[in-house]
Amino acid sequence: MIPAYYEFSNRAKILSGEYAIEHIPFELASMECARPMLVTNKQLRELGLADIVLSALADGGVTVGAIFDDVPVDSSVQVVNDLAGAYREAGCDSLIAVGGGSVLDTAKGASIVLSTGATDLLEHMGSEVVNARAMVPLIAVPTTSGTGSEVTGAAVIKDTERHVKMGFVTPHLVPDVAVLDPRMTLGLPPRLTASTAMDALCHAVEAFSCRQANPLSDAHARAAIDLLREYLPVALDDPKDATARLALANASLLAGAAFSNSMVGIVHAMGHACGGQCSIAHGEAMGILLPHGMAYNLDVAGERYAELLLHLAGSEAFAATPAEDRAAAAIGGVRTLLELAAEKAGMPTRLSEVGMTREQLPAVAALAINDGAMSFNPKDASAEDILSILEGAL
Repeated sequence: MIPAYYEFSNRAKILSGEYAIEHIPFELASMECARPMLVTNKQLRELGLADIVLSALADGGVTVGAIFDDVPVDSSVQVVNDLAGAYREAGCDSLIAVGGGSVLDTAKGASIVLSTGATDLLEHMGSEVVNARAMVPLIAVPTTSGTGSEVTGAAVIKDTERHVKMGFVTPHLVPDVAVLDPRMTLGLPPRLTASTAMDALCHAVEAFSCRQANPLSDAHARAAIDLLREYLPVALDDPKDATARLALANASLLAGAAFSNSMVGIVHAMGHACGGQCSIAHGEAMGILLPHGMAYNLDVAGERYAELLLHLAGSEAFAATPAEDRAAAAIGGVRTLLELAAEKAGMPTRLSEVGMTREQLPAVAALAINDGAMSFNPKDASAEDILSILEGAL
């Protein structure tokens, strides 16, 4: 069904493939940038991933103005403000973010501060609050295949004082260039490979079933799920398979473009709350909660889930399943992928396995019900409904 009205935006130029990173100097020149700041973390520098980018920049005659490698696992307001200050002090003219979702979101947050002349990110909390027409040029080089942040207009930044994860949403946050290079993910350990893939899967499933779904977001979501189903098992069996790694990177990007336009729902609302309240890794929370969130939405979103069975389980399973059973079978398809990730990579399948306790659930539910993602979920929910879902996933 085509909605009466929809919007779709993806302004990022996408570079995907072997030696894609070597094209970054050309992109910088095209944007008239000559002094980029490299944003990453110390672990990626130790692993040599940042050096791949630095080497490509040097070979292309680009002078790096500064390197900021103090990004933590969860991006925070203070780190964003520190990054913006370092950028100004070094006289840089662009950002190259090399890392996972936290690094990319930190760079996006700094772009807000820098482009608006602010001194504190908290001056611009919320959705569509950034009106700057010319954001700081940003090139995103993801080192995980899950968040899709390289093509999304969203950044999730943690307020460590209030223990909440805040969403900043505007099309201005979409990076100018997204670079997918298989060298960046070849060293991902199995559990991180699995959890980030489940994050991408959740993006695609929720994008396909949320209230703002549209034909373009649907196409991206379907393609993402096809790639995840085919190549996640390959990557878990052979972590050095460059073809599988590039496929998962593309799946993450496709899912990111999908949900950036159609948004996410109850699973992400609960996942944000689990992360903010209990410091649960986002990808693991998504994998654990996705089948439970789908089961809650089943009576409203069943027709949409039924369509996804083709992509979650393949054409033979789809054809062999009676039409009335396909929605439930789609949830089973998600569980099958989660069980595969658990078997091959130690991916947790219950909230209790990642340290959550029953006593924490009411606080998580209270936080989730006020998450912005709830307004896009296909089915309304109360705090009691969310608490029941969380209890089922414990």
